[in-house]
Amino acid sequence: MAEATSRPIRFAAVGDLHCTKASAGSLRELFGQAAEAADALLLCGDLTDYGLPDEAKVLADELSAASKRPIVAVLGNHDYESGQPDAVRQVLIDAGVQVLDGEACEVLGVGIAGAKGFCGGFGRGSLGAWGEAAIKQFVNEAIQEALKFESALAKLRTPQRLALLHYSPIAETVQGEPPEIFPFLGSSRLEDPLLRYPVNAVFHGHAHRGTPEGRTVNGTPVYNVARPLLARSFLEGVPAFKLLELPPAAA
Repeated sequence: MAEATSRPIRFAAVGDLHCTKASAGSLRELFGQAAEAADALLLCGDLTDYGLPDEAKVLADELSAASKRPIVAVLGNHDYESGQPDAVRQVLIDAGVQVLDGEACEVLGVGIAGAKGFCGGFGRGSLGAWGEAAIKQFVNEAIQEALKFESALAKLRTPQRLALLHYSPIAETVQGEPPEIFPFLGSSRLEDPLLRYPVNAVFHGHAHRGTPEGRTVNGTPVYNVARPLLARSFLEGVPAFKLLELPPAAA
């Protein structure tokens, strides 16, 4: 746990790195720029492309460019593709990354809660647990991920708080994607815990063609930090990560 500071705290957030075994050397500049600009780095899932430990090892090596900064991450659906999420997680943990899956941690006096989340749709478009066993199993997965996320949020005890997800908790930040796939980009079930346990900001990825920013119904800012989206949103030459500054945690 990094100690609190008496100055503003800057977080650099990005997701959907999709690191492959051929990515060596391609992410160092990004992580180096993030380490220069911010006090800590937040990674919002799809860290690897096929969920392979060898891909995670390449990413861990690339992250050495930011090794002097705390790094906190959650996994994404791509990190589960090969059925080895625990191995991917362990490679990153061994490299000094705090990987959250329904847990919370504290960095520079700021509490951070994280979980992967899941899909299922938003508002009246949310899928209900009715009918075939496969549908009920799908919805139960969404409910269990929401419960893990709520458990992590409930552990936060600091005045300043952030939340990390891979899937979106609101429909606003997936706007721009084909409407037909909205149900697979996130779930309103992830927004409910944020209403009971408010935070300063929420970060997620997954929606590559979504919208950079939205708000929960209680006004909490939600940032879509999928790297492909950020790369299009920023001007050429500007680093593809979201920079957020919080007031001093010790103030």
